[in-house]
Amino acid sequence: MQSNDSVGHMSNYDVDVYAWSMRQSELLRRLAAGERVNDADLDWPNIAEEIETVGRSERSAVASRVATILEHLCKLQASPAVEPRIGWQATVTRARGDVERLLRESPSIRPLISEIIVQELPAATRVAAIELSRYREEPRLSLDALTYTESQVLGDWFPDCA
Repeated sequence: MQSNDSVGHMSNYDVDVYAWSMRQSELLRRLAAGERVNDADLDWPNIAEEIETVGRSERSAVASRVATILEHLCKLQASPAVEPRIGWQATVTRARGDVERLLRESPSIRPLISEIIVQELPAATRVAAIELSRYREEPRLSLDALTYTESQVLGDWFPDCA
């Protein structure tokens, strides 16, 4: 087993991020407990970058689920097909649950949902168009004209396509 000193010397951020993160978290916990640590061992620039990365990752996870919801809502609204609808609805329901779990863990992302919808909708409509084209389906309406509100995306709403 290696001593903490040898781990500290080999835990360069650019070489082994896992070892680096374990060492930095150990140092931060010791510092928080009031113990003196060598400030030179704390890699403040990369610690700050990693903390920012966590936030971006959470937002990205929400955006990914919202994109999935949008894609499937577009297909539900535009596709003339009957058979895949249940699967699309199930995907929307699962993704909505995922978004709600992520928002419970990071509630500060909730005010960004409308912005995320606007950002993700163009790509979602492109994917929906490609998927419909792949199955030689002619959309019943223009995918580019579709818009969705936050309550439609995250609520229980499904398009009425009868």
